[in-house]
Order: sequence, then C-alpha cells, then structure tokens
Amino acid sequence: MAAAVEFNTLTEMFSRLCAKYKGSGRYVYRHKVDGKYVGMTYDELFSKVELFAHGLHALGLKQGDKVAILSENRPEWPIADIACLTLGLVDVPIFPTLTAKQIEYILINGDVSTVVLSNSYQLNKITRIKDAVKKLDHVIVMNRLEGAKDKYVLDFQEVYETGKRPSEKDPSRFKSWLGQAKPSDVATIIYTSGTTGEPKGVVLTHANFVSNIKGAFDHISITEEDSLLSFLPISHSFERMAGYYTALSAGAVVSYAESIETVAQNLLEVRPTIVTTVPRLFERMHTLIIKNVEGGPPAKKRIFYWALNVGKKYVAARKRGMVGPVLRSEHALADKLVFSKLRERMGGRINFFVSGGAALSRELGEFFEAVGILIIEGYGMTESSPVISANRMDDYKFGSVGKPLNNVQVKIAEDGEILTRGPHVMSGYYKNKEATREAIDSDGWLHTGDIGHFDTDGFIVITDRKKHLFVNSGGKNIAPQPIENLIQQSRYVDQVILIGDKRRFNTALIVPDFEALSQLAGELGVGSGTETELVNNDRIYEAIRKDINELQKDLAKYEQVRRFKLLPNQFTIESGDLTPTLKIKRKVVEQKYADLIESMYN
Repeated sequence: MAAAVEFNTLTEMFSRLCAKYKGSGRYVYRHKVDGKYVGMTYDELFSKVELFAHGLHALGLKQGDKVAILSENRPEWPIADIACLTLGLVDVPIFPTLTAKQIEYILINGDVSTVVLSNSYQLNKITRIKDAVKKLDHVIVMNRLEGAKDKYVLDFQEVYETGKRPSEKDPSRFKSWLGQAKPSDVATIIYTSGTTGEPKGVVLTHANFVSNIKGAFDHISITEEDSLLSFLPISHSFERMAGYYTALSAGAVVSYAESIETVAQNLLEVRPTIVTTVPRLFERMHTLIIKNVEGGPPAKKRIFYWALNVGKKYVAARKRGMVGPVLRSEHALADKLVFSKLRERMGGRINFFVSGGAALSRELGEFFEAVGILIIEGYGMTESSPVISANRMDDYKFGSVGKPLNNVQVKIAEDGEILTRGPHVMSGYYKNKEATREAIDSDGWLHTGDIGHFDTDGFIVITDRKKHLFVNSGGKNIAPQPIENLIQQSRYVDQVILIGDKRRFNTALIVPDFEALSQLAGELGVGSGTETELVNNDRIYEAIRKDINELQKDLAKYEQVRRFKLLPNQFTIESGDLTPTLKIKRKVVEQKYADLIESMYN
C-alpha cells in the first residue's frame, strides 16, 4: 500500500491532501461535541491551520522558535502542530499528565517561548512555573476563556481572529509558507526520560517522520476507507507517527476518544477499522472477558472455552493451509456463538490493532488471534521516529517484534544489543552532544539499549533490556534509579528496588532501616518486636506509605509507587542479591521475590 499523495515533507503531505480532498466534504477528524461525534472536513482543517499560522506569525513567532503543545487528543492538537510546521517553528509535545515541575524542566531546557495548551487545568500548571521559565512569552489555550486573564494568555479563538486580517490581506502567503520546509528541517523535539532521570530532547526532522511513514506502509495497510480511534497521547511518538501522520497520509478518518476511561463506549460509537494502542488495553480486555466468562453460568463457560479451543485449532490449520470441512464448520459455529459478539463490543469492524510502546505477550496475541482479532506488534523508540520493525498482516509471529522496515537497517552487536541505522534515526539530543555520541556511534548506528536476536525466519526477538530503563504496559518509559533514589530519602528506607516493567503500575520492594523502624514503633506506641513483626505491622506500613507519598508527590502518576512490600532481610552480597559494588541484581531479586511481587498486582 502507499499514501494517498506523494510528499517529502509533512507540510507538503498536508497541502497535497487538502488539495486532493478539497470540496469533497470528506472528514479528516471527528470529536465529541455535546455528547455527539461531529466531523471536521479537509477544507475546515486547512482554513483553521491557515488562520492559526497567521495568528502565530502576527504574535512575532519566527522560524526556529520553540512551541510546546500540552494537551489531550483533540483536533486543535494537529491544527497547532501543522501551523507550527508551516512557519518553520519547532513544536515540543508534552504529556498532559506531567506535573508542573516536570513541565518546567522541559520548557527551560527546550527554550520554549510559547505554550499551546488545552484547558484551565493545564493553564494552572503553567501559571505556577511562569516566573521560572524566563523565555516564555505566550500561552494559548484551546478552550474559550471567560473572564479576566493575564496579558500573556490568549485563547484559540483570539489567535484565529488575530490571523484573519493578514490571511484575507495576502491569501497567497500561507501557500508560500507551506512550500518552504525542507526534509532536513527540524520538525519537533520530543522529550524522553534517560537513565539519569533527566529527560532528553529527541530532535526529529521532516525526513525522519516521512521515511517512517513510507516504511510503515510496507507492513500495515491503511487506506482512505479506514477509520481510526485515537486515544494514546499524540505527544507519544508512536501515536504521533502511526495514529496521526500515517493515518493522515492515507486519507483515513481519525476519531478522538473522549478519554482512556471511555474507550469501550467510543469503540461502539466510532466503529473503527484500525486502532493503535499499547498492550495494557489487551490486558484489560482479556481480564474483563475472562472475568465475565468465569462469573457466568456453567453452560456459557463451556461454550466459550470450546470456541476458544476451536479458534486456536483453526488458526493453526489455516497457517498450514489445511482447514478441513469439519473444523471449518465448527469455527463458523464458534464465531456465531462467541467470537462475533466479542468483536461487536469493539465496534464490529476492526481489521486489526497496532500494538507498540511495550512488549505484547505471546499469550495475549494468540488469544485475540483465536477469537478473530489480529494484533500487529511493532518495535521502536522515540530516537528512531519511532518504528524500527513491525509484523505484517500476512507475515507475523507473536513473541517477536516483526522484521525491519524496508528503509531501515538493523544489526545485532557483539554484546547482543540491537542497533539500527537509516533515515529514521534522530539528528541527536537537543543541546546534549555527549548523550548523542553515546547513543549514535561514528558509523551512524543508533544503540537501542535492547538485547535481542534475529530468529531463523528473520523476525526480531527482544530478550532483555541492556539498561535498567523499563516500559510499563501503558507504554510509558520509566527510569527506576531516580525514583529509587527519591524513595531512599525516607529515613525509614535502607534499600529499594522498583518494579514496573511491562506492568500496569509501579511497585517496590523495600528493606527498611530497622533502627529507624524501632524508633517509629515506639513513637506509634506499637511496642518493639522482631524484624518480621515490624514489617508486618499495619500502622508502621501506613506511616512509611505517607512518607513515601510526600516524597514522590512531584512525580508523574505513572512514575509513582502505588504499592510496596517491606522485607525483613537485607539485600547482601552473601545472599547473591548484590554485586561486589553493592548494586542490586534486579533479575535475581525479582526472581527470588516473584510471588511477593505478583501479590502486589493481584
């Protein structure tokens, strides 16, 4: 498959798509207004981007200036993005879930002069840090503002109105702006956490994204007949490339979910053909399906598991090209009784899901395949724009992350690290030459930090992470060491190990400072006791929980430790828990306390 138009830059893609569908009445975006989905045509999108670009220009923004976008998914996000690209501005997407303190770091490090944000909740964050961000001149709010506001704050409508007069005065100017971008121009700086805990700004160009969009079409089929539901944050590089740019380039319609909590309902309303998501969605769906089955009558339970078994046999036989008439008939009945009903809960039109951001378990992939729902898993990182490899609809293997895109090179280093090279690799980290040299070697190979190998069929299999960075099941990158260091500031904590890789949320195993614990026991009037008795005391646990929560209040929610267990024994070299340099052996400890860890997720 290929994009609906030819293009070499993102602005050229936008311009040619709008020209192709001009006057057609085709929707490009849909979103909820007063409880109902309404559409935005290409003509409307073009007009709004034109007005917003003129408005930004009238405010004095010039090529190379940095504009942060701090918002949930909504049509104003791509409007702001494309307007910035048109003027040669560099946008800096920020997760709306970040705290004011985290946002402050990005705004200062990224030299941001303007912030485009969604609502008063996000505006309050900026108001709290405004004095610290010296270069910040303008704040533009997507929602209409009522009442008095600071002079540096505007709403979208005001920017539109500001841009209206120059747009009418010189209609050709916007079209000339659309043609000025070069493939080598910087499009965005996306901040991603590093091992030190300080976010690093990944510099990506038009050429980076364009190469990834075109490479993706060799692996997944998206056409103008497709409809997507978007709920992963566009500020995430995966959703931005796959659910935004690639979908737009195909002429597909993108509908925005109201929130992550409403996805189930929005699936029924939008009835998408493609959904880009992360493994956590499939975990939740699987849990709900099994819970419903197990809680139902015995007959329903027997029918479901019979159907699931038939589905697995059918898939295996189909791959061998040997589906017999009896199995075909059984599968048709299983589909009618069970599988079709499951698909209807997802809108009934799903062609496939695209999964990224974290590893999808083989078991989940095989379960959904058996019920007639195909999940195409990809792999990458923000530094690679982000896709490196992906499975294909007709060539996939669960437990792998597919094969490299056709315009991407991948090799395995001697130590097993996955390296990649090609037009998808970032320019570097913003204002961080040292980190750039560490990530990209002199031959242009990007070091991913993942350990893996090619299997006999050419699929990439990831076996481990070279560094201790991990990704939760929601696709969030998490650096454990800074969080562990923060928790260790508690006087009650001696040693701590963070758990959260491929998990729904973070937990921790904590070895207390038993001297401080004995003192705490006295203060609480619970008396002294053995170390085992102390760590199992509910009042002591609650006191430590409050202390830890106070320490981690400035962390993003996905970084915070939600549950922890107190251990009665220290990690030691003798027990095999520590290296000779007193570093915790994560794998050893996680295996040793596997049951205890699992209990925190039950």
